[in-house]
Amino acid sequence: MDWMSFLTILVFVFALVMMLAGIFSGVFGSGKSRTMGVVLFVIGAVIALVWAYLVGWSNIALFRDVAGWDLMIDTLIKMIAVIIGALAAVGLFLVVVMKS
Repeated sequence: MDWMSFLTILVFVFALVMMLAGIFSGVFGSGKSRTMGVVLFVIGAVIALVWAYLVGWSNIALFRDVAGWDLMIDTLIKMIAVIIGALAAVGLFLVVVMKS
């Protein structure tokens, strides 16, 4: 794995977690928390879109940088695996804590 792959995964996971936290805060919060949830969601979405543009989506339309597209797809697949693993671990932790 090279540094660009590492940074892409880092930025996309950061953006995704910000968006999920924003959704959670926006739905379950009230007042300022709801507003901050919307702000978190928007910031996460902007970060993801800007990074996607910088990494290679701008070149995809012109079919110049196929490696950028491969990096994006690879990153999305790894993100899905990370999210599934993290949710499974948190779910197991909650089951253990609730049963004890």
